[in-house]
Amino acid sequence: MGSKTTRTNYGRKTKRKSSLFAKISSSFKIGFLILIIGMIGYHYRSGLAHYLGFKSEFATKTDVFSEARNLKVLEKNDGKVVGIDVSEYQGKIRWSYVDTLEQKYPLNYVFIRATVGCDRVDRQFKKNWLGAQKNKMIRGAYHYYRPNENSLDQAELFIKTVTLKKGDLPPVLDIEKLPKNQSIERLKIGLRRWLNAIEKHYGVRPIIYTGEKYYDDFLKEEFSDYLFWIANYNFYREEIQDEWLFWQFTEKAVVPGIDTKVDVNIYNGDLEQLRFITVE
Repeated sequence: MGSKTTRTNYGRKTKRKSSLFAKISSSFKIGFLILIIGMIGYHYRSGLAHYLGFKSEFATKTDVFSEARNLKVLEKNDGKVVGIDVSEYQGKIRWSYVDTLEQKYPLNYVFIRATVGCDRVDRQFKKNWLGAQKNKMIRGAYHYYRPNENSLDQAELFIKTVTLKKGDLPPVLDIEKLPKNQSIERLKIGLRRWLNAIEKHYGVRPIIYTGEKYYDDFLKEEFSDYLFWIANYNFYREEIQDEWLFWQFTEKAVVPGIDTKVDVNIYNGDLEQLRFITVE
């Protein structure tokens, strides 16, 4: 009986210690979580105050955290030129209203999707192309490249669709997917063929758009003779990299005149430098 009583008391003591440890551990986790949230809130304090205090009319359209980050990025890249990119997925754009982001940052340029693969023209390209011009925005056209289709056929479709004028941005090759029916080396040959055909026709070197990982893994070394427009939405990235020409830092911005969320981009320079790279 004595030994059983001792074991029972010991067991109760052990359970009490375990319970106490669990409470301390749980309290520590909650405290740590509160600390992290507090640090994030402090870091984005200006953006959160802006959206919670002055943009309540957008509450149903926006993710407050994403929008607060967007404002932080814009603040950190102040002085650099801001623009957007659009396609048929933005629907019918009311171009006369497309003017600023956050009622503070002018939208000076727009990249517009023109073609997809070797057989499809963006349904809103003509309207967007003319609308951007009427709105006095610097405009550029891009082609969404399909890795498993003939590169020269894709270049021909773009050339038939897009007429560039003085003051327009260079053509853009948008490559995001890996091929299914060919090697990476064959893909790179196709990309080169598209780029060369476009440069020969327009007399200006195209820009390449892609994600940061795709850029690092497949394009950075072999296409170092081209300028890049890089997509990276990571919350910890708040300033454009020196080697990037453009940075697409979000796909979740609210822009006047557009009913859907929009991609926003930062050019690695001022407005005068942006005009310098346009078609002459």
